[in-house]
Amino acid sequence: MNIQTKRWMKKIVGTTLCAVIGLSALTFGSAGQASAATPEAEEILSTGKTYLGVPYRFGAPSGVTYAFDCSSFTQYIFKENGIAIPRTTTEQAEEGTKVGKAYLSKGDLIFFATSGTSKISHVAIYAGNRKILHASSSAGVTLSNIDSSYWKKSYITARRVIK
Repeated sequence: MNIQTKRWMKKIVGTTLCAVIGLSALTFGSAGQASAATPEAEEILSTGKTYLGVPYRFGAPSGVTYAFDCSSFTQYIFKENGIAIPRTTTEQAEEGTKVGKAYLSKGDLIFFATSGTSKISHVAIYAGNRKILHASSSAGVTLSNIDSSYWKKSYITARRVIK
């Protein structure tokens, strides 16, 4: 192999590697970027916090505020702020854009497997500072630490539905 051919091959390999790294960064960045807390996210959290202490009731009907289950709570709070999301946790987990756990922003929906399987069974709203706002079966609407052992082991995914 002559020196001209070696130089040409180095340029091709270097250019190809740069292109692959650049495309990978674009692909991974779109699903993992953090964003600053938007006014919409702050409003959603403010609305949600007015219901702290409201009791949990599995299967609570959409639109009522005397009791919530996890997904009726998120659906209601988002609807009150002009964002329509489906009623169930599994349907809500299909909405918006996937977000990496390290890139959570206020207002992101976080999904957990709490029923002893790997199936999504709980949804919460990321409230910032490693806290989640949610309707808990044990405490009603509450704030919890996402870094507790219970929530850490149950975490499945997160979705950003606020534009």
